[in-house]
Amino acid sequence: MHQRHDFNESLGKLKSWEKTPNGLVAKLKNAYLAVTIYDESIFRIQISRFPIEPNHSYAVIRPPVLEDFVMEENEQFLNLETNLIQLQIDRSPVRLSFYNKEGALLNADDPAFGTSWLGTEVTTYKSLQEGERFIGLGEKTGNLDRRGEAYENWNTDHFAYPTNGDPLYLSTPFYMGVHSDLAYGIFFDNTFRSRFNFGASNNRFSYFSAEDGDMNYYFIHAPSVSEIIQSYTWLTGRMALPPKWSLGLQQCRYSYYPDKEVIRIAETFREKEIPADVIYLDIHYMDAYKAFSWDNKRFPDPKSMIDHLKSIGFHVAIIVDPGIKKEGGYHPHDSGVDQDVFVKYPDKSYYTGNVWPGVCYFPDYTKPSTRKWWGTLFVDYVKDGLEGFWNDMNEPASWGQCTPNLLEFDYDGEKGSHRKARNVYGMQMARSTQEGVKELMGENRPFVLTRSGYSGIQRYAAVWTGDNVATDEHMLLGTRLVNSLGLTGVAYSGYDVGGFCGEASASLFARWLSIGAFSPFFRCHSMINSLSAEPWTFGEEVTDISRNYVNLRYRLLPYLYSHFYLSHLTGLPISRSLAIDYTHDENIYNKIFQNQYFFGDAIMVVPLPAEQNIAKVYLPKGIWYDLYTDRYYKGGQEVFIEAPPRRLPLFVRGSAIIPMQSLVQNVAEKPNDVLEMHWYAGDTDHTFVYYEDDGTSYEYQKGEYYRRDIYYVANDSRLLISPNEGIRNSHFKNIRLFLHGFGRQPGVKINNHNTSVKITSYRFINPVPKFDPFESFDTFHDQITYLPYVDLEWMDGKIELEIL
Repeated sequence: MHQRHDFNESLGKLKSWEKTPNGLVAKLKNAYLAVTIYDESIFRIQISRFPIEPNHSYAVIRPPVLEDFVMEENEQFLNLETNLIQLQIDRSPVRLSFYNKEGALLNADDPAFGTSWLGTEVTTYKSLQEGERFIGLGEKTGNLDRRGEAYENWNTDHFAYPTNGDPLYLSTPFYMGVHSDLAYGIFFDNTFRSRFNFGASNNRFSYFSAEDGDMNYYFIHAPSVSEIIQSYTWLTGRMALPPKWSLGLQQCRYSYYPDKEVIRIAETFREKEIPADVIYLDIHYMDAYKAFSWDNKRFPDPKSMIDHLKSIGFHVAIIVDPGIKKEGGYHPHDSGVDQDVFVKYPDKSYYTGNVWPGVCYFPDYTKPSTRKWWGTLFVDYVKDGLEGFWNDMNEPASWGQCTPNLLEFDYDGEKGSHRKARNVYGMQMARSTQEGVKELMGENRPFVLTRSGYSGIQRYAAVWTGDNVATDEHMLLGTRLVNSLGLTGVAYSGYDVGGFCGEASASLFARWLSIGAFSPFFRCHSMINSLSAEPWTFGEEVTDISRNYVNLRYRLLPYLYSHFYLSHLTGLPISRSLAIDYTHDENIYNKIFQNQYFFGDAIMVVPLPAEQNIAKVYLPKGIWYDLYTDRYYKGGQEVFIEAPPRRLPLFVRGSAIIPMQSLVQNVAEKPNDVLEMHWYAGDTDHTFVYYEDDGTSYEYQKGEYYRRDIYYVANDSRLLISPNEGIRNSHFKNIRLFLHGFGRQPGVKINNHNTSVKITSYRFINPVPKFDPFESFDTFHDQITYLPYVDLEWMDGKIELEIL
């Protein structure tokens, strides 16, 4: 008779081992161990009660590439070493310790417990290092530093979640530990329900665990957090370049209908001259909420509506949920039954759950044939001209929120229950959508948005943070969620500006939209049965503030699209926690300053509550400029800044290069042929990668792009612009180069020729007169400055500028 037990069972001692081309395999007293070196910065650790065999990962897309490593042994240890990491394996009991190449301890198993089991639950306990902080883990509430907190990964439809709610919609089980001027990352690739404890309720260890499956984690180390993120995204993939129009303002409501209302909203954006590019259709566009259908009364001619919206510069995105109504004669139902794509119980009967359409079947997206079938269902949508596809309710969600765990999934041939498949369900739905519409749309890039996902979701979709609430606390939490997603490889993410649940006040909406303009994904959204929440519905002042910050985002499109390109290449986020560049500066973890972040590599955003008119700002080491006034600040200090509703505090880092364009009302509209370039004096060298392509197709993969690397050499005050790398010509013909921090009228040489310098007044945003009824345009000092500039031709060859 099998004896049940509920006590901790650890690994025991090393009994035997064998070297492999990329590491080793070993037999332990109570388990099996495999170490696989993927490259010099990544070690995979697998620990199982059974002999280790190849397994399927939805997250990892790279095979091991490194075979050149050093291996040594003695009576106490085995050691494996690359140029960046030393792994020491204690023989008895088996414990793992990771060091950098200089021998400094990065991370070590708890000496007593290491990796062990409680029943089927597998856990790795790690010793807490002195002063250790923890960052990342993706869509998790709480502070930037997660020390003292615990979290669970179990994708959940968490409507109106509290600001300390957990779990939420998406799981990216990757975090970074930082201490002693060192950093490392751990990616725990186990899709069962998992937990991460960073010293909550104990002072002895941190740990990560899963309720079943094997211990399977990747240890990553590089000299900086930035390089660790690049290694992690090398492993799990990076985002494809999205269509450029998706970088514009996106407007949504639950729901806009009928078609005349959709058109009215779009046309009002044009009348109010607030730039926008996307409008959404929520579930009311469908016939009785059935996916892949239209309500013929509300939308009698969807193609004509979509064509009209395109004619005024709007793209249309529609919501698509996974639940397929159980209804004979309904094509997705009938074809799904015919092709055996739906999730079943172990007795092979179909699982049904209730969602918006009623009783529904649910596709098994972990089955390759299901993914193919799902993609074909979008054919009529694409023929109608739709280009945006919004996957919602894909945790999966159903009424009752308790999907039976015994449901069976294909898991790409490995087979598994709902316990194993739930956390990847939304990711595989987004994958099915992206692969299907990409094939149907030919040369045009689709935009796919998802609520749920798993590590690697960045390869298939953008992410938004679900059903947030119209409060200051949620507004600030949203910035931390997006920054944390960026730390875990999800570069394209955002939140519902204004809050989905509840109703924002005018001041809250104004502040939220100004912050949202500096989010990678920029969408306003609001709940059914709530007041209208378009910018103009909050009054003239809010309309003017909204227009100002949307205008600024559209003028920043050359800067923003270049950063999307960089994220596509490197995996680095667009919305960047200060922990990336100032990892070991304790001030950035202070709760007062933890919401500050970089938008791109140059612009520091300081979010603050709607009614707070004075901001306490921390400026890290370096040189800083107030974006609006060009006022110079030395870093390493706290400053107080006026922050009325019209003015979100924004700072520019010294040595920055920020390209901008003339204002357009949508991304497809062509700006004039002058590229503004803002060059800020600094004390460190800097490189900016400038990038253009057609913004819609895949021709960039064939070299049809325009790329120039711009180098700032601080000691010599020189700017070097490389020749174009691609075969595309730039849209711009000339540059107006604005000089910040180089004096009122510096001498400038361009390619060794003296060049005349002029001075002009300049504004990044316009005044909002109703906030300042007694203040004239000329004395609006906090948002106007006088800048020296030079004009030059945007020639194809190398350009060198020197400040004399």
